[in-house]
Amino acid sequence: MAHLLSTSFSVKISSSNRPCGQPLNQVRAVLPNSFTIKTSKSHFKRLVSKGDRARKSCVVLATAVPVSKEVSANPRSGSDGSPSDSSKPQRVMVIGGDGYCGWATALHLSNKGYEVAIVDSLVRRLMDHQLGLDSLTPISSIHNRLRCWKAITGKTIELYIGDVCDFEFLSDTFNSFEPDAVVHFGEQRSAPYSMIDRSRAVFTQKNNVIGTLNVLFAIKEFREQCHLVKLGTMGEYGTPNIDIEEGYITITHNGRTDTLPYPKQASSFYHLSKVHDSNNIAFTCKAWGIRATDLNQGVVYGVKTDETSMHEQLCNRLDYDGVFGTALNRFCVQAAVGHPLTVYGKGGQTRGYLDIRDTVQCVELAIANPANPGEFRVFNQFTEQFSVNELAALVTKAGKKLGLDVQTISVPNPRVEAEEHYYNAKHTKLIELGLKPHLLSNSLLDSLLNFAIEFKDRVDTKQIMPSVSWKKIGVKPQTMPAN
Repeated sequence: MAHLLSTSFSVKISSSNRPCGQPLNQVRAVLPNSFTIKTSKSHFKRLVSKGDRARKSCVVLATAVPVSKEVSANPRSGSDGSPSDSSKPQRVMVIGGDGYCGWATALHLSNKGYEVAIVDSLVRRLMDHQLGLDSLTPISSIHNRLRCWKAITGKTIELYIGDVCDFEFLSDTFNSFEPDAVVHFGEQRSAPYSMIDRSRAVFTQKNNVIGTLNVLFAIKEFREQCHLVKLGTMGEYGTPNIDIEEGYITITHNGRTDTLPYPKQASSFYHLSKVHDSNNIAFTCKAWGIRATDLNQGVVYGVKTDETSMHEQLCNRLDYDGVFGTALNRFCVQAAVGHPLTVYGKGGQTRGYLDIRDTVQCVELAIANPANPGEFRVFNQFTEQFSVNELAALVTKAGKKLGLDVQTISVPNPRVEAEEHYYNAKHTKLIELGLKPHLLSNSLLDSLLNFAIEFKDRVDTKQIMPSVSWKKIGVKPQTMPAN
């Protein structure tokens, strides 16, 4: 597959800013073909240092330029940033496109005929190395993934490696790709990770809030008509004792009525960062006329989409550990290796769930039906509600059909949350736009369990039990980076 890309790249590194003083010939030796190098003063590199004593280090970020791409003298858009030719495919920038939801979404959109670019710092892979974790599935490098996609489909996905918290990098990326829509998955997405220690709580909020602010300013400055599709979370709402509406609630108080943003009750530093994002996006829609859709997503399960199933190098990641693993994925892996299903506390915690195939479908629907200028839409993105106990019962039943002896244990809940509560969240807007849900069924559970069994030799059982406590969060790092 390597023959699809010609050997051509330029290095833009002077002797004063090449990585860590590395000789230029060594820089050339480790960089892939067809890439232009850009350095960034990214804050995420601080995570590789011990505690707060940041070691002197440099991060080399590659901005990929497909060799077939020529600089056109004619701009693709008008002065207002709107597409100049509606017959041309929409250009969609997927920030965080190397991650679990982002990778599946980038392939899906490319397969549907959109021109796609992935923007990613690859910090999620670094986090695995730091914490000694690994995906259940073997994951190819982002470069090999994209070469494989090109070989199979003939479609090119552009790649920009860098940190959106670096506004210079993001500005260059916007001006290079000129997106009609931005899908923003590029955030630290784990509640437990944000609760490990002070440094990771700070990283989560800086990465998520500042990154989103930079995206908003980039849209304002360079692509005013660009539609922002931002991944939020149902966790912003918490578990109120009333129905959860889609973003807004109409309230009558002292004889007066108004429609207001639905109250937020975040339950971790991660969820708080999402609340801050939502407030910032809502404000810029009002102040600047930005068009934005906030997708408050439930818990995602599954690993296969039509596109990721095309080749083993396109396989998506599947997390099963106590930091990044989501409930149903974790339960299926636990059942596959004979580990008791770990129900936190009483197990009555109820949330919205959806198949990853529906995640990519929802994003496509949001792009195809954009918000109006100045509109901040909120969609609750899930298809079904389950309690943790209900999920455990479903996995137990499906496992027994496959001959697995599935047991369940209750473990002390590491989180601070209600373990028995009312939960009824509305989720009609995406259905009205045409979402056709893949509901959790016995056949789907069989497929997910068989997938976990296939890769069970890769499971590190020491990573299954929860190791991060909300009440015992420390001021010093409790984990050290891998040497």
